[in-house]
Amino acid sequence: MTNTPPSIPENTADTPKSEPPPSYTKLAMRNMVRKGGLSLKHFFLTTLGLLAFLIGISYLTR
Repeated sequence: MTNTPPSIPENTADTPKSEPPPSYTKLAMRNMVRKGGLSLKHFFLTTLGLLAFLIGISYLTR
């Protein structure tokens, strides 16, 4: 028995030829939905870090 991967058809029912590939935004949103709360956690941590940086810079340059 050999370990050959199954062949993948070029045109499946999920991706008809007339439909363009999904946009970057659509793929990013799908990824966010799949990962759930982790994306929100990273978003809020990034927002908090950016606010802390801006407040720190404004404090140092006053």
